Amino acid sequence: MATEQEPMTPPEQPGETPSQAPEADEQTAALDEMRDRWRRALADLDNLRKRHAKELERVRAEERARTAGAWLPVLDNLERALAHSDSDPSAVLKGVEAVRDQAVEVLRGLGYPRYEETGVPFDPTRHEVVGVVDTPDAEPNTVAQVVSPGYGADGKQLRPAFVVVSKRQE
Repeated sequence: MATEQEPMTPPEQPGETPSQAPEADEQTAALDEMRDRWRRALADLDNLRKRHAKELERVRAEERARTAGAWLPVLDNLERALAHSDSDPSAVLKGVEAVRDQAVEVLRGLGYPRYEETGVPFDPTRHEVVGVVDTPDAEPNTVAQVVSPGYGADGKQLRPAFVVVSKRQE
């Protein structure tokens, strides 16, 4: 004899009424959706980090190539000067001075102009003291001599100028 069976339904949890079951299903579905969105957001963030790292490396490589390209004419001229080293020493000296001027111009073009003023007040953001001298005709705490010029301006300092500063008169 075949008897008709009733459809199986999950047993009710203690304290749960049949009217609460759809609400729990909605909450579970909402929680699952939030978890899915969270996982997707993490994946998107990871992809963004990877894209940013690749872009940053590409920009760095382009900047290195641009800077190296700016120095190639300087290197070419140094090699030309060395090729003429057996000629007149004054001509070689003039050639080396021209190459130095070209290198200074490359640095200026990259945003690091050269400065080597004397008689200006000592500025610790632009100067590094390598010596102190007692000079009666100079104001105290001024640059008396520049040992090595500085490069940079407007907060972009490549190197401070190495200077000798006049001593304070006592």
